[in-house]
Amino acid sequence: MDELVAIRAEALRGPSDRATEAQHAKGKLTARERIGLLLDEGSFREVEQLRRHRATGFGLEEKKPYTDGVVTGWGTVEGRTVFVYAHDFRIFGGALGEAHATKIHKIMDMAIAAGAPLVSLNDGAGARIQEGVSALAGYGGIFQRNTKASGVIPQISVMLGPCAGGAAYSPALTDFVFMVRETSQMFITGPDVVKAVTGEEITQNGLGGADVHAETSGVAHFAYDDEETCIAEVRYLLGMLPSNNRENPPVAPGGDPADRRGDTLLDLVPADGNRPYDMHKVIEELVDDGDYLEIHERWATNIVCALARLDGHVVGIVASQPMSFAGVLDIHSSEKGARFVQFCDAFNIPLVTLVDVPGFLPGVDQEHGGIIRHGAKLLYAYCNATVPRISLVLRKAYGGAYIVMDSQSIGADLTFAWPSNEIAVMGAEGAANVIFRRQIAASDDPEATRSRLVEEYKAGLMHPYYAAERGLVDDVIDPAGTRQVLIASLAMLRNKHADLPSRKHGNGPQ
Repeated sequence: MDELVAIRAEALRGPSDRATEAQHAKGKLTARERIGLLLDEGSFREVEQLRRHRATGFGLEEKKPYTDGVVTGWGTVEGRTVFVYAHDFRIFGGALGEAHATKIHKIMDMAIAAGAPLVSLNDGAGARIQEGVSALAGYGGIFQRNTKASGVIPQISVMLGPCAGGAAYSPALTDFVFMVRETSQMFITGPDVVKAVTGEEITQNGLGGADVHAETSGVAHFAYDDEETCIAEVRYLLGMLPSNNRENPPVAPGGDPADRRGDTLLDLVPADGNRPYDMHKVIEELVDDGDYLEIHERWATNIVCALARLDGHVVGIVASQPMSFAGVLDIHSSEKGARFVQFCDAFNIPLVTLVDVPGFLPGVDQEHGGIIRHGAKLLYAYCNATVPRISLVLRKAYGGAYIVMDSQSIGADLTFAWPSNEIAVMGAEGAANVIFRRQIAASDDPEATRSRLVEEYKAGLMHPYYAAERGLVDDVIDPAGTRQVLIASLAMLRNKHADLPSRKHGNGPQ
């Protein structure tokens, strides 16, 4: 027992106090400190703590630390089981070798078998060069398990250091990526290789830092200033997710009454379709206690994707954002919305879509960039979703974008609209210019004729009850009563069951 205690103490301590000090000097925590922040106190159970590599050559046989640079195990977050692995940068720079990879494979297999979320705390320099192809094969095993677990258990990657090459692909396969500013980076080829190949000079953060991936590439869903805040937000996210695809998200009843009216909404959305407003304020008014977690907050800001609660039950919200590009759909917002819809559908999270969309963004760049292909991703995701789906048209809903934003015709279970809604093929002025262009051109006063015909078109095809009269909107509702309507509708749909056709899988747009 004395020998066991001494060995365990060595494994827990790590390579040296100097290595720990160096980690702290970079503003980074150790692997065990990070696990301590993530999991409930005292709940962590480690797996293969005494594992050591068996590689030889290049001096490896002289350096065989316990854990082999990765800490693996399970514990609880708010009492619910969560599996975790954390790279220990103090050992081989967190680089992945054969034994290191085998430990990760095992904990991933355990998470899938137990039906519990998997969180990876990434702080590794990539494959262990001294072990050659064995290290690369280890990454292959991780990727294969990431794919196997996709849609079965939630997978969250937390980037807490430099992650290059293969180390960046596993996070890209998971559901959510968290990053910390200044200390975490992700890239396939580093700045030195970029300079050698292209001549471009750039820093690590400029190439693959947290802000780059949160705002420009869309690789990171969340970015924070420090590890403590980042890991606290991971715990918050886990509290809104089911353990696996066979369960529903946890219910957390609060003190916000289900029948609370939102009179603020009556003045929040301008009747003038050309005036912007902040959709975040609408969401805050609708959800429990105004509390929600926005996904990809700083990327593709013309669409808002968020997790929130209505009467204690988790919902996924997809909403146009008139404050950004007037809320149009473009390539990036379509991709963002599509992946969020797919995630919610995979994990039994009902979808509420708030629509104020003037159409798809026109332009050569968008067309040549494949807006047809990318817009179809959002359409495909909605059409494929079997969770409860409720759509609410707040104001504008024009053209193909109206169809794509979960209209009744593509399978929304319930569709509501506010009295300010305008559902049409296009805006009244554009429609009048097309339909009545000859009359306008032949008129003695073209502007007066255009104005009159625009009003006629609005009165005939764009009045607030046109869609409701044709059964394409289930009801036109009082904006102040929206929260009550949504909660009652979701309660009715809670046991919804829908089957897709028998198939191996669909072939979605690429």
